[in-house]
Amino acid sequence: MGPPKTTVRTISQEAFEELVKENIDDLGMDPVEALQDAIETLTLQGVDLSGIVACVPGESNTNPVIECLNRLRLLESESETLNENEIVQVFDELNELCANSNANGNSNAAIATNNGAVELTCSFCSKIPYAAGSHLPLVSSLNALASLLHDVQSTGTFKSCDGPRIVVGFLIDNKRNVDVLSSGFRVVASAATGDEIVKESFMELKIDELIMEIMSIHKNVGIQSLYDAIRVLLTPDDNRVVASQVYGYARKFAKIGIAEALVDSLCTGLSSPDLVSACITLKAIAVNDEICKSIAEKGGIDAILRCIDDSGEQGNKAVAKVCCSLLSKLAGSDMNKSAIVGKGGMDKLIKLSARFADDPSVLQEIMSIISVLSLRSPDNAARAIEAGAGDLAVQAMQKFPAAHQMQRNSCLMIRNLVVRNPENRAILLNNGIEKYIRKAKQTHGNCKDAATDALRDLGLDNYNL
Repeated sequence: MGPPKTTVRTISQEAFEELVKENIDDLGMDPVEALQDAIETLTLQGVDLSGIVACVPGESNTNPVIECLNRLRLLESESETLNENEIVQVFDELNELCANSNANGNSNAAIATNNGAVELTCSFCSKIPYAAGSHLPLVSSLNALASLLHDVQSTGTFKSCDGPRIVVGFLIDNKRNVDVLSSGFRVVASAATGDEIVKESFMELKIDELIMEIMSIHKNVGIQSLYDAIRVLLTPDDNRVVASQVYGYARKFAKIGIAEALVDSLCTGLSSPDLVSACITLKAIAVNDEICKSIAEKGGIDAILRCIDDSGEQGNKAVAKVCCSLLSKLAGSDMNKSAIVGKGGMDKLIKLSARFADDPSVLQEIMSIISVLSLRSPDNAARAIEAGAGDLAVQAMQKFPAAHQMQRNSCLMIRNLVVRNPENRAILLNNGIEKYIRKAKQTHGNCKDAATDALRDLGLDNYNL
């Protein structure tokens, strides 16, 4: 959902225009000079001007975002004769103007929120869900609201407008309407990103129980924004707080059955984007050994290994990568390590590496899970070598010398393969692994420590060179 939101110095549109006006009236500047001086002065003072329409006083209404807001205010004043098509058109236009505005380098979302868009949309959408006879205006307004929530100022305004309660109310009233649910959970994800207080507000409204109920209703339908909402609620991304509560939230999600529901969703033939989101979400819930073991007991390992097989056959690297990453998280439990290997996990991973032999981004994830499976487990390390992990390391390091993260993961894997298995050292050294480790150490700064450890545990005396 983007980077954590930060608090910055801001100025209202009215105050900005007043400063420009003072430059004109008091200092005798021409309008263009007055505008430029105001911008330079405020910028030097560290004021964020991304939400300001930089025009001389009286000309701000020419901005398309301001025009949208003015049209919404006019529509709101005519609430007794709401025109569904016009409502949808204006909110869709506002959403298009503001969606990804920060990522694209423009400030439409900031301009909108600086001019009351969050307050207006919260007020407006709470009046229109059924007044116009369909869900289209509600969906459009929720989509626009999700695009407006881009920093702690906007999410703080959303909270002060009772936004969490309003949105949760819509979700409760529309549990079977996938369009409303999709748009509503977009708002939850946007509002909770980087804002611990908003996360807490949603949890106080028991959104975890609501999510569980909705997942039970829509067992065979992946709602990607619902997965995004869970993931954001469980991500400690607010740099204003010292201790986040998200660990406790993850335990609540697991306790009421959401982890099990996510495991079930992996077996229902989700589309690739939904499957990726479901895996990332399940990983966010797996915060301790107990939850990791419970996911395995509910069939999680079997489901993930099936998805790994399918991703290889379909050539779907996005699914392959997230499945390996999720499997690595579950393998943090020693009991799960044995289960993964016992179910043929090593062979499946090496088979997957052959399918994606030309993609270092997938290979590095495979190396990561093999490394975790081999940690403190001589039997698993021996099984990994038998399956072909040593050949994987040599071939990949030789083929992709510039892939620094893959090179590092390979060094970490090699160390775990040999540290408790002296018999594996000779196998790897005879295959020529030493020269590739040394090259990685010399070439990539992030490989230095991992390569040194690998060389040492291979039994080489000059591992520090």
